Amino acid sequence: MEKLILITNDDGVGAVGIKLLTELAKEFGRVVVVAPDGARSGQSNAITVELPIYCQKLHEEPNLDIFACSGTPTDCVKLALNKILDREPDLILSGINHGSNSSINVLYSGTMGAVFEGCIQGISSVGFSFCSDNKAIDFTFCLPYFRTIIEKVLNEPLKKGICLNVNAPLGKIKGIKVCCQGSGVWTEEFDERNKPDGKRYFWLTGSFVSKSEDDIRSDEWAHKNGFISIVPQRIDLTDYEAFDQLKNSGYETL
Repeated sequence: MEKLILITNDDGVGAVGIKLLTELAKEFGRVVVVAPDGARSGQSNAITVELPIYCQKLHEEPNLDIFACSGTPTDCVKLALNKILDREPDLILSGINHGSNSSINVLYSGTMGAVFEGCIQGISSVGFSFCSDNKAIDFTFCLPYFRTIIEKVLNEPLKKGICLNVNAPLGKIKGIKVCCQGSGVWTEEFDERNKPDGKRYFWLTGSFVSKSEDDIRSDEWAHKNGFISIVPQRIDLTDYEAFDQLKNSGYETL
């Protein structure tokens, strides 16, 4: 049976990255794109619960359908699986995101929120990002590496509960490395301003400070040294070491 691939993102259905990813995915089978009708960055796993969700088909051709959705990236995946697709997809892809989703940024990412939703549903899911926010940069040089990853996942589906977070650095690519999630923090996160009437307001801003660039296992080290990172992420957030420690401390467990 022909492979069915669902694609979404958090930059919006018209973004360059999702167009490149769609063309790449068409090499492997039938593609359905269900993506937000505008930018939804930083939405993580957010879902729409108090407003209706609208969805409109924008384009149709053999083996490709494109829909714009008023909801979040996670809404897009949920809606596609429940109302748009005629069967469960073989693969869910999200991206290509304009900006890094490595390290702790995975916690905020709408791109990866969609990937986690696919993972929850037991479907092999991969998020692709490019470590630059500059929309003018041509990142087609990443596509051969992304093609390899897509092909491998289609041929060897991921273990249930596991998804992939893929980030490509700016500059010459030396190869692909499987990495651990790096650590870091956002600093000076709000810019305070005042309206003419004196009312105070804030703009989210700041810069990311990596704390793992010297850790050769981390995604941040990989990018600094010219490698595409693949971080296997899991849905189960249980810390089993802490679980055993608490159990040994006398807490009751089931």
